[in-house]
Amino acid sequence: MSDQGRGKGGFAADAEAIWRAALAAVEPWNLIRESVAREGDVIRIQGKEFDLAARDRVFLISFGKAAAAMGEALAAIIDERLTAGLVVVPGPVGKRASRLEYLEASHPIPDALSVEAARRALEVAAGAGERDLLFVCISGGGSSLLTLPAEGITLDKKRRLTDDLLRAGATIQELNVVRKHLSAVKGGRLAKAAYPAEVVTLAVSDVVGDDLGTIASGPTHWDVSTFAEARAILERYGLWDSASAMIRARFEEGARGQVEETLRKRDPVFERVHPFIVGDNMTALRGAKHEAEKRGFEPIFLSSADSGEARKTAAGYAAFLAELACSAPVLPRPLCLLAGGELTVTVKGRGRGGRNTEFVLASLVEMGKAGAAALDWLILSLGTDGIDGPTDAAGAWADVSTAGRARSLGLDPAVYLDDNDSYGFFKQTGNLIVTGPTGTNVMDLRVFLLRAA
Repeated sequence: MSDQGRGKGGFAADAEAIWRAALAAVEPWNLIRESVAREGDVIRIQGKEFDLAARDRVFLISFGKAAAAMGEALAAIIDERLTAGLVVVPGPVGKRASRLEYLEASHPIPDALSVEAARRALEVAAGAGERDLLFVCISGGGSSLLTLPAEGITLDKKRRLTDDLLRAGATIQELNVVRKHLSAVKGGRLAKAAYPAEVVTLAVSDVVGDDLGTIASGPTHWDVSTFAEARAILERYGLWDSASAMIRARFEEGARGQVEETLRKRDPVFERVHPFIVGDNMTALRGAKHEAEKRGFEPIFLSSADSGEARKTAAGYAAFLAELACSAPVLPRPLCLLAGGELTVTVKGRGRGGRNTEFVLASLVEMGKAGAAALDWLILSLGTDGIDGPTDAAGAWADVSTAGRARSLGLDPAVYLDDNDSYGFFKQTGNLIVTGPTGTNVMDLRVFLLRAA
């Protein structure tokens, strides 16, 4: 992002500092070091103690977009008491000077490496005994990285259905309900493999509400969803009839009780499981708030639970900002409105983009309709993992000058929006945010900067 001065449209430098502060607040190494303390042989996590001296062996499994930093930070704390550790990461492993075993797997669509990683994780978990302790570090992307289709389900069919749900605009909660009912590792089954070992789960949440049953499809947490719900989701998105016969058969048999459901809260497995959230969307928003205050803004939290279609959400926010225009002249200092969550996009066009760039493009269109002439504004939205849909961008930003720049380039924002080509639009206007993979994931961050024009 480049700044254009502190005149009209000059919020870019402030916005960049704010989103960078948000990402720094959810750096996984720091999240583990701030949440987990060791004194002698005692590990303390959020007020609960675990005595390493009372354990025969200590194991570690870490998987997800934040897996490397979480795993290495925790391994450093456990130190000499660590028996063995497994880390599963997206993309190439590369050379690592680590005593942890590293495996790579695919995201967001699983591959054969994802299956291998899931089998290895189950192996490590099953190797733990009653006097052993297993730490499991979970972060966003874990559902794809650890994939083991249930008996009778092929990886190809599961991959295809996952892709269809993503393109149809299914929420992460809906997607994971389906995944759990096609899996041999999700829905509490990793914890079941470890039983009767004691399991400590440390999670960086990438879901609205921080539901541990949804994060990475809940491999160490109980589940409340059912086969009937999984089928209903496919029907809702018009995917039931096109799903493979083996998937339909499994859901039908599961609904009749002929296939075992995911694990429930009452299962004795969970008497030995201790879950902790060590970072989430609010953690990032608090980091953004602190930076905004330092830069002279009045920060206000709007939501950490945005959901639904990116375009509809953008319309709601644009209408809200237009209403603020009435009071803009009497604002004592510029406002920084902060929001988070995870939106969806129903892809109907042929263009490229993700939920964040689509949100910003839709906001640009809506701000043009709202006529907020009394405001100097900037709107930004980015994925904290550095990945926005099938692109190399994390997100995008737009301000009062963006529409004029688009006109000078002969670009119509509404046309690009109709084609789901938000990436193509902002690549030409110079408003993309490209971070590369950040090594963390707490859903998305939205920043709205406002002052009297």
